[in-house]
Amino acid sequence: MMSSTAKLLKMDEHSRYKTPLSSRYASEEMAYNFSDMKKFSTWRKLWLTLAEAERALGLNISDEQIKEMKANIDNIDFDMAAKEEKATRHDVMAHVHTFAACCPKAAPIIHLGATSCYVGDNTDLIMLRDGFNILLSKLARCIHCLEKFAETYRFLPTLGFTHMQPAQLTTVGKRACLWVADLLTDLKNLERARNNLKFRGVKGTTGTQASFLQLFEGNEEKVKQLDELVTEMSGFQSAYLICGQTYSRKVDVDCLCVLASLGASAHKICTDIRLLASLKEVEEPFEKSQIGSSAMPYKRNPMRSERCCSLARHLMTLVTDPLHTASVQWMERTLDDSANRRICLAEAFLTADIVLNLLQNISEGLVVYPKVIERHIHQELPFMASENIIMEMVKSGGNRQECHEKIRVLSQLAAAVVKEDGGANDLVQRIKEDSYFSPIHSVLDKLLDPISFVGRAPQQVKEFLEQEVQPALGPYREQLTKESVLNV
Repeated sequence: MMSSTAKLLKMDEHSRYKTPLSSRYASEEMAYNFSDMKKFSTWRKLWLTLAEAERALGLNISDEQIKEMKANIDNIDFDMAAKEEKATRHDVMAHVHTFAACCPKAAPIIHLGATSCYVGDNTDLIMLRDGFNILLSKLARCIHCLEKFAETYRFLPTLGFTHMQPAQLTTVGKRACLWVADLLTDLKNLERARNNLKFRGVKGTTGTQASFLQLFEGNEEKVKQLDELVTEMSGFQSAYLICGQTYSRKVDVDCLCVLASLGASAHKICTDIRLLASLKEVEEPFEKSQIGSSAMPYKRNPMRSERCCSLARHLMTLVTDPLHTASVQWMERTLDDSANRRICLAEAFLTADIVLNLLQNISEGLVVYPKVIERHIHQELPFMASENIIMEMVKSGGNRQECHEKIRVLSQLAAAVVKEDGGANDLVQRIKEDSYFSPIHSVLDKLLDPISFVGRAPQQVKEFLEQEVQPALGPYREQLTKESVLNV
């Protein structure tokens, strides 16, 4: 029989657990952003940047050493790095040794004066920034899809719902604007979180820059210049002036808070769509060969919206990780943040990426059924129109209290037909057949026109799209036409 060890050696990719976030759902660009290749090649770029900046400020680093490092940025021996880490139990030193093995001339100056967080934290900040850029483009596309949907249906009346009970009419487009308004808040929050990111820069072991002050023989100005130069060369406008060994883990909290808030928005939108699908008023896209149920062939389950809600819940819970981590960072730092951050930061961005891919796909293909919406309106509108009917009767010389009682009685009879007999709402027909209401029979149909019950909803949609949505989408105009791609 094959031993357990032999079985493990023969395990292929289908015999090991892989997170569904990267293997099943996420886009290639976001999966790459948190990949080993992106991470460790960025470490090497940061070591190169540090060496170039130190050389520019007078340290004895040769052109040959710089060229050697440049030539080996992507030449990563992952097997060697894994063996080194197993031996040293230190991921950064494992990669210092691996980089030095292919850069023998540069080996003496790799990581000169730096602490592990120079590459670790700065790389995290780069990946967070790049992750936000990926998400912002996708979020803008979701808003754009729903913007077009809202404009298309801004005049289509539909039942409003409060407490999930029929309420005053709104329009399909106005309801979509409620969704867009939340996403617009998320767009601004993500932009703020990205723009607030700074570089850790070169701060040394406990953030005092003592090692660099020693390298430059007490020259504080050169130490400050080194920090500024490395920050600029790495694509950031500024670095945190104060940090311990790490940048404050409150930064992670801020980043994941805005992603959790985005998750709440997506969950709300997709829950609405699932409820509307149950009413058969609005449906997410459903492909010709798609199967809704393995047992019930007729079903058209809102699987995209359900998946979006499922992943959005995961996204909302991830913010607890950095909150706890930030609260227990003893003094200048403690290492119990490391393993946790490896998981929660990547998972939050991967999950947000998938949620937005799904939301865009849903928004691109929303199907509206006006006849079903109209039928539902006619089931409820007669009751909602009772006040308008009373007002019109008073204008024609009627008594308000007497009219109210007449309609109350007829409404109760009509409600009994609906609730007890399962019939259609016949209140309007009862009013038409009652001679008491003869003064308004000629205008009754006009009083019951659904569009007269939506207030300023169509105008609100127009104003909102023009005044708030379109300006916010301005910076993303060139990216709005890219269609979504679902892996499964």
